[in-house]
Amino acid sequence: MAERTLLNQLIDALRCLPGVGPKSAQRIAFHLLERDRDGGSRLARVMGEAMARIRRCSRCRTLSEHEQCGLCANPNRDPSLLCVVEQPSEIVAIEHATDFRGYYFVLGGHLSPLDGIGPAELGLDLLEARLREGQVTELILAISPTVEGSVTAQYIAECAGAAAVHVTRIAHGVPLGGELEHVDGGTLALAFSGRRTL
Repeated sequence: MAERTLLNQLIDALRCLPGVGPKSAQRIAFHLLERDRDGGSRLARVMGEAMARIRRCSRCRTLSEHEQCGLCANPNRDPSLLCVVEQPSEIVAIEHATDFRGYYFVLGGHLSPLDGIGPAELGLDLLEARLREGQVTELILAISPTVEGSVTAQYIAECAGAAAVHVTRIAHGVPLGGELEHVDGGTLALAFSGRRTL
């Protein structure tokens, strides 16, 4: 059994990062210790501060160090449009790629009863309350087209229907610049079923 030295503890701690296995963790640890101690110290300081101060926005559930995130606090956005995403990183992607000017709601995952993730874990009670406020006229579902994502989208659509809010779902299909011969059958089927008039 390997001795639980501070170096071994550092390597083990780095393995919590996504995509970082034992070899990558060891490489990162040695790099920080041998070549960039200032960077390692800064990383440790900022990470500690982030873990202590960043929480979920009270309005949309994205990550923020304030009670409300910058997007929710922006009065120049359109309150009639609300886009539901699974993760905070998807907000960044939408903001960079589109001209969407509405607000967001972050689920933090999708419904998965086998994993113990139900409506309460996704904050769907907060979403329903927000829909009942009466400002939202269109709810845009930007949820992955997986089985769990589709079930989650259907559940949310039913909640929105009860609040008389129009529901749309982002299109899925062939990627821009993609060749049809390389697209899988499921994606191609989605593209065909979601076709629109030019």
